[in-house]
Amino acid sequence: MKLTGHLFSAFLISLLSLIGFSYIAMLINGQKIVRFDQSVISFIQGFESPMLTQIMKFFTYIGSFPSVLVIFLIVSFFLYFVLKHRAELILFGTVVIGTPIINQILKQFFHRARPDLHRLIEIGGYSFPSGHAMNAFAVYGILAFLLWRHLNTRLGRITLIMISSISILMIGTSRIYLGVHYPSDIIGGYLASGFWLAISIWFFQRYREKRYARNSFSESKG
Repeated sequence: MKLTGHLFSAFLISLLSLIGFSYIAMLINGQKIVRFDQSVISFIQGFESPMLTQIMKFFTYIGSFPSVLVIFLIVSFFLYFVLKHRAELILFGTVVIGTPIINQILKQFFHRARPDLHRLIEIGGYSFPSGHAMNAFAVYGILAFLLWRHLNTRLGRITLIMISSISILMIGTSRIYLGVHYPSDIIGGYLASGFWLAISIWFFQRYREKRYARNSFSESKG
């Protein structure tokens, strides 16, 4: 069965994400990523225009708590009442609800101040890792995982990956453009969320593997 391969892939991704996050955190702590952050911010904000600012505000909004809450309620309703996929609903809820909790724990641990170079919006709180980046990666990542299983066409799957990837990247980029996050905050957010998403999928796949084994054993005895 393919579940064993999925388990290994999820474990490997979670491990690489954790290593990557730890590396970024060490660079930030040692002030060794300042030049990179400033260069990327200058490059992205160099494209500033009224129209682009509105576009970036839109993407930052779809990564905010109100948008995530609406997506959570709609998808939860669909999974529970329409598809009746209880296990997938638990996975989805665990990933989406757990992400902001982990983000706040990490922010309180690192205490990184937000950039003050050129802000287009005002926001409080700590900077690392980016909550928007974590939410985007978790929500659109888990949606891609769940929907992939129900799409049978190559075009449908390619479209799904493209929409998810663009949403994740644009939400992260919007935070840099608007001047409220360093690029390393965004990268750290993606990696932290990648770890949480992958480890959650690992447990989900492990559950499916055990259930499959139990069903196979029952059928063989019957």
